Amino acid sequence: MRKRDNVSMAVVRRLPKYYRYLRDLLSKDINKVSSSELSRLTGFTASQIRQDLNNFGGFGQQGYGYNVSELHNQLSKILGLNKSYNAVIVGAGNLGQAIGNYGGLQEAGLNLLTFFDKSAKMIGLRIGDLEIRDVSSLERFIEENNVEVGIITTPTGSAQAVADLMVNKGIKGIWNFAEADLKVPDHVMVENVHLNESLFTLSYLIEDNDLDD
Repeated sequence: MRKRDNVSMAVVRRLPKYYRYLRDLLSKDINKVSSSELSRLTGFTASQIRQDLNNFGGFGQQGYGYNVSELHNQLSKILGLNKSYNAVIVGAGNLGQAIGNYGGLQEAGLNLLTFFDKSAKMIGLRIGDLEIRDVSSLERFIEENNVEVGIITTPTGSAQAVADLMVNKGIKGIWNFAEADLKVPDHVMVENVHLNESLFTLSYLIEDNDLDD
Protein backbone atom coordinates (compact mmCIF):
# COMPACT_ATOMS: atom_id res chain seq x y z
CA MET A 1 0.00 0.00 0.00
CA ARG A 2 1.24 3.47 -0.87
CA LYS A 3 2.45 5.52 2.09
CA ARG A 4 0.12 8.39 2.98
CA ASP A 5 2.60 10.97 4.19
CA ASN A 6 0.15 13.81 3.65
CA VAL A 7 -2.40 12.50 6.16
CA SER A 8 -2.09 14.19 9.54
CA MET A 9 -2.20 12.30 12.83
CA ALA A 10 -5.27 14.34 13.77
CA VAL A 11 -7.11 12.72 10.86
CA VAL A 12 -5.75 9.26 11.72
CA ARG A 13 -6.97 9.54 15.31
CA ARG A 14 -10.50 10.32 14.14
CA LEU A 15 -10.72 7.23 11.91
CA PRO A 16 -11.31 4.69 14.74
CA LYS A 17 -14.29 6.73 15.92
CA TYR A 18 -15.80 6.69 12.42
CA TYR A 19 -15.17 2.97 12.27
CA ARG A 20 -16.88 2.38 15.64
CA TYR A 21 -20.02 4.30 14.70
CA LEU A 22 -20.22 2.60 11.31
CA ARG A 23 -20.01 -0.77 13.07
CA ASP A 24 -22.90 0.30 15.30
CA LEU A 25 -24.93 1.33 12.25
CA LEU A 26 -24.28 -2.05 10.63
CA SER A 27 -25.50 -3.83 13.75
CA LYS A 28 -28.78 -1.93 13.32
CA ASP A 29 -29.06 -2.93 9.64
CA ILE A 30 -28.64 0.68 8.47
CA ASN A 31 -27.33 0.65 4.90
CA LYS A 32 -26.55 4.29 4.20
CA VAL A 33 -25.56 7.37 6.14
CA SER A 34 -24.93 11.00 5.25
CA SER A 35 -22.05 13.12 6.49
CA SER A 36 -24.63 15.16 8.43
CA GLU A 37 -25.88 12.03 10.18
CA LEU A 38 -22.31 10.97 10.94
CA SER A 39 -21.73 14.45 12.30
CA ARG A 40 -24.57 14.07 14.80
CA LEU A 41 -23.19 10.71 15.90
CA THR A 42 -19.51 11.57 16.17
CA GLY A 43 -19.57 15.23 17.15
CA PHE A 44 -17.31 16.20 14.23
CA THR A 45 -18.61 18.59 11.59
CA ALA A 46 -19.95 17.17 8.32
CA SER A 47 -17.31 19.18 6.46
CA GLN A 48 -14.55 17.71 8.64
CA ILE A 49 -15.81 14.17 8.03
CA ARG A 50 -15.87 14.66 4.26
CA GLN A 51 -12.37 16.17 4.30
CA ASP A 52 -11.03 13.32 6.44
CA LEU A 53 -12.47 10.61 4.21
CA ASN A 54 -11.38 12.38 1.02
CA ASN A 55 -7.78 11.80 2.12
CA PHE A 56 -8.31 8.16 1.23
CA GLY A 57 -10.52 8.37 -1.85
CA GLY A 58 -14.09 9.22 -2.82
CA PHE A 59 -16.36 6.97 -0.77
CA GLY A 60 -19.60 8.95 -0.82
CA GLN A 61 -22.07 9.94 -3.51
CA GLN A 62 -23.70 13.35 -3.62
CA GLY A 63 -27.37 13.04 -2.79
CA TYR A 64 -26.92 9.53 -1.39
CA GLY A 65 -24.24 9.72 1.27
CA TYR A 66 -22.10 6.74 2.23
CA ASN A 67 -22.77 3.05 1.87
CA VAL A 68 -22.24 1.95 5.47
CA SER A 69 -20.92 -1.53 4.72
CA GLU A 70 -18.55 -0.34 2.01
CA LEU A 71 -17.18 2.54 4.08
CA HIS A 72 -16.79 0.26 7.11
CA ASN A 73 -14.83 -2.23 5.01
CA GLN A 74 -12.63 0.49 3.50
CA LEU A 75 -11.82 1.93 6.92
CA SER A 76 -10.98 -1.56 8.13
CA LYS A 77 -8.38 -1.82 5.36
CA ILE A 78 -7.06 1.71 5.96
CA LEU A 79 -6.65 0.97 9.69
CA GLY A 80 -5.01 -2.36 8.89
CA LEU A 81 -7.72 -4.33 10.68
CA ASN A 82 -7.88 -6.81 7.81
CA LYS A 83 -4.44 -8.10 8.78
CA SER A 84 -3.20 -10.14 11.72
CA TYR A 85 -0.09 -9.50 13.81
CA ASN A 86 1.53 -11.72 16.41
CA ALA A 87 1.91 -9.86 19.71
CA VAL A 88 3.41 -10.33 23.17
CA ILE A 89 2.91 -8.52 26.47
CA VAL A 90 5.90 -7.71 28.66
CA GLY A 91 4.79 -7.08 32.23
CA ALA A 92 2.31 -9.63 33.59
CA GLY A 93 1.01 -7.61 36.53
CA ASN A 94 -2.54 -6.34 36.94
CA LEU A 95 -2.36 -3.97 33.98
CA GLY A 96 -0.75 -6.52 31.69
CA GLN A 97 -3.36 -9.11 32.60
CA ALA A 98 -6.17 -6.62 32.00
CA ILE A 99 -4.79 -5.76 28.56
CA GLY A 100 -4.35 -9.44 27.77
CA ASN A 101 -7.99 -10.12 28.62
CA TYR A 102 -9.23 -7.17 26.57
CA GLY A 103 -11.42 -8.47 23.75
CA GLY A 104 -10.49 -5.57 21.49
CA LEU A 105 -7.08 -7.10 20.77
CA GLN A 106 -8.58 -9.60 18.38
CA GLU A 107 -10.69 -6.95 16.67
CA ALA A 108 -7.50 -4.97 16.10
CA GLY A 109 -5.90 -8.02 14.49
CA LEU A 110 -3.54 -8.80 17.37
CA ASN A 111 -2.85 -12.47 18.03
CA LEU A 112 -1.53 -12.51 21.58
CA LEU A 113 0.98 -15.34 21.94
CA THR A 114 2.33 -15.05 25.47
CA PHE A 115 3.30 -12.88 28.45
CA PHE A 116 6.77 -12.09 29.78
CA ASP A 117 7.86 -11.00 33.24
CA LYS A 118 11.04 -10.89 35.31
CA SER A 119 9.45 -11.94 38.61
CA ALA A 120 10.29 -15.50 39.61
CA LYS A 121 6.88 -15.67 41.31
CA MET A 122 5.11 -14.99 38.01
CA ILE A 123 7.17 -17.06 35.58
CA GLY A 124 5.47 -20.35 34.74
CA LEU A 125 2.00 -19.22 35.81
CA ARG A 126 -0.77 -19.02 33.22
CA ILE A 127 -3.14 -16.23 32.27
CA GLY A 128 -5.97 -18.03 30.56
CA ASP A 129 -4.28 -20.35 28.09
CA LEU A 130 -1.05 -18.35 27.93
CA GLU A 131 2.07 -19.06 29.96
CA ILE A 132 4.10 -16.28 31.57
CA ARG A 133 7.69 -16.62 30.36
CA ASP A 134 10.99 -15.30 31.64
CA VAL A 135 11.78 -11.95 30.00
CA SER A 136 15.30 -13.26 29.37
CA SER A 137 13.80 -15.38 26.57
CA LEU A 138 12.00 -12.41 24.94
CA GLU A 139 14.41 -11.84 22.06
CA ARG A 140 14.54 -15.50 21.08
CA PHE A 141 10.75 -15.81 21.24
CA ILE A 142 10.22 -12.73 19.04
CA GLU A 143 12.65 -14.09 16.46
CA GLU A 144 11.22 -17.63 16.41
CA ASN A 145 7.54 -16.62 16.35
CA ASN A 146 7.49 -13.68 13.94
CA VAL A 147 6.26 -11.27 16.60
CA GLU A 148 5.51 -7.85 15.12
CA VAL A 149 3.81 -6.00 17.99
CA GLY A 150 5.09 -5.60 21.53
CA ILE A 151 2.87 -4.41 24.38
CA ILE A 152 4.77 -2.90 27.31
CA THR A 153 3.08 -2.79 30.72
CA THR A 154 6.23 -2.77 32.86
CA PRO A 155 7.25 -0.23 35.50
CA THR A 156 8.68 2.96 34.01
CA GLY A 157 12.30 2.11 34.79
CA SER A 158 12.20 -1.09 32.75
CA ALA A 159 10.34 0.15 29.68
CA GLN A 160 13.23 1.47 27.58
CA ALA A 161 15.33 -1.66 28.09
CA VAL A 162 12.36 -3.81 27.03
CA ALA A 163 11.77 -1.60 23.99
CA ASP A 164 15.45 -1.95 23.03
CA LEU A 165 15.18 -5.74 23.13
CA MET A 166 12.06 -5.63 20.97
CA VAL A 167 13.60 -3.28 18.43
CA ASN A 168 16.74 -5.42 18.27
CA LYS A 169 14.65 -8.35 17.02
CA GLY A 170 12.59 -6.48 14.46
CA ILE A 171 9.38 -5.46 16.23
CA LYS A 172 7.33 -3.18 13.97
CA GLY A 173 5.14 -1.52 16.58
CA ILE A 174 5.00 -0.95 20.33
CA TRP A 175 1.87 -0.27 22.38
CA ASN A 176 3.38 1.41 25.42
CA PHE A 177 1.50 1.66 28.72
CA ALA A 178 4.57 2.50 30.80
CA GLU A 179 5.01 6.08 32.00
CA ALA A 180 8.07 6.54 29.80
CA ASP A 181 8.80 8.29 26.52
CA LEU A 182 10.51 5.57 24.54
CA LYS A 183 13.38 6.24 22.15
CA VAL A 184 13.12 3.98 19.10
CA PRO A 185 14.22 4.16 15.44
CA ASP A 186 11.92 5.96 13.02
CA HIS A 187 10.82 2.72 11.38
CA VAL A 188 9.31 1.43 14.66
CA MET A 189 5.86 2.82 15.43
CA VAL A 190 4.99 3.64 19.05
CA GLU A 191 1.53 4.37 20.44
CA ASN A 192 1.71 5.66 24.02
CA VAL A 193 -1.14 5.16 26.46
CA HIS A 194 -0.06 7.13 29.52
CA LEU A 195 -2.88 6.57 32.00
CA ASN A 196 -1.64 9.19 34.45
CA GLU A 197 -1.61 11.89 31.78
CA SER A 198 -5.20 11.03 30.90
CA LEU A 199 -6.20 11.15 34.57
CA PHE A 200 -4.41 14.47 35.06
CA THR A 201 -6.32 15.86 32.08
CA LEU A 202 -9.60 14.70 33.62
CA SER A 203 -8.59 16.29 36.93
CA TYR A 204 -7.91 19.59 35.15
CA LEU A 205 -11.27 19.51 33.38
CA ILE A 206 -13.12 18.84 36.65
CA GLU A 207 -11.24 21.64 38.39
CA ASP A 208 -11.84 24.03 35.49
CA ASN A 209 -15.54 23.19 35.45
CA ASP A 210 -15.75 23.80 39.20
CA LEU A 211 -14.27 27.26 38.73
CA ASP A 212 -17.17 28.11 36.44
CA ASP A 213 -19.73 27.33 39.16
